[in-house]
Amino acid sequence: MNPLSVLITGLLFLIVIFILLRPENGLWARIRNRGRQKQRILLEDTLKHLYDHEYHHRAATLSSISGALGLSRDKTTQMLKRLIELKLATYKDGQWLLTPEGRGYAIRILRIHRLWERYLADETGVSETDWHRQAEIREHHISSEEAERLYEAMGRPVYDPHGDPIPNRLGELPPQTGQPLTRIEPGHRARIIHLEDEPVVLFEQLTAEGLYPGMHIRVERNDEDKVVIRGDGREIPLAPVVAANITVVPVEAPPNVEESPTTGRTLAQTHPGETVVVTALSPALRGLQRRRLMDLGIVPGTRITRELVSMGGDPVAYNIRGALIALRNDQARYINVKQMMEENEHVM
Repeated sequence: MNPLSVLITGLLFLIVIFILLRPENGLWARIRNRGRQKQRILLEDTLKHLYDHEYHHRAATLSSISGALGLSRDKTTQMLKRLIELKLATYKDGQWLLTPEGRGYAIRILRIHRLWERYLADETGVSETDWHRQAEIREHHISSEEAERLYEAMGRPVYDPHGDPIPNRLGELPPQTGQPLTRIEPGHRARIIHLEDEPVVLFEQLTAEGLYPGMHIRVERNDEDKVVIRGDGREIPLAPVVAANITVVPVEAPPNVEESPTTGRTLAQTHPGETVVVTALSPALRGLQRRRLMDLGIVPGTRITRELVSMGGDPVAYNIRGALIALRNDQARYINVKQMMEENEHVM
């Protein structure tokens, strides 16, 4: 064999070995680190599950943990044994419990998760149905120091966009408050304080109805077949299983729902050729989407005329400050309006 060929082959072999076995960033090291990272993510997700059950006074069992993580019972058992070895969890009276160290770790991850959700809601155009999923990914890839910088940059938020409290720097959370909407009797009023973001299919229904934390409602009907509430000037029918994902606090003297500046019709409910005046942008409208509408001049007092409807009915073209602008129905439903009563009404 040609000596030069042998030399080249040997060099290529050494290069391949070097690429595979480099201590810091070789292929084998990357595979090993990826496995460790996956293991750490599963451990942190398990800690969050245990803390969630502790906070809501529910027992965390092997079945509940296995279902939440999407793992077999055998792999879940191995995960829990690892938590015991790390002194992060214990097993007592048929349920899994956090140690003080495990509780502190879980609260730190929970704090980061809810900070990310707040950031995604207020600073990005990410859909509300994706806030939780995106935060689930990002929470494992940020240090506590980076989380503190994010917290300060956002003005030290207290709640995430779903209404959940964000743990403070000391890992403290206020006690659980509120009750499911399904427990409120017809004729009573309440304020929404939390929308459960899991399962996603139910959360999508809540957001599609324009519900949001802070919204004042009146219960019109509540039985095993249907829950009907009235808020922001409209009736909203809900299936009981969906209504159970809404947490509220009863209120004795809330603002008159019918007279609230954020109630009434929405731009999506206007008729062709109708001219209306913007009264408010819904509090459910956040982040880049809210800023985009404001940049278009859609603020309280703005006069808008519904002009053209696309072939499919969505989007719709509106005359806004002399310009024809197309808005989707899922944008227009966040714009509260009132009918023009007088031609000389003051407009912006």
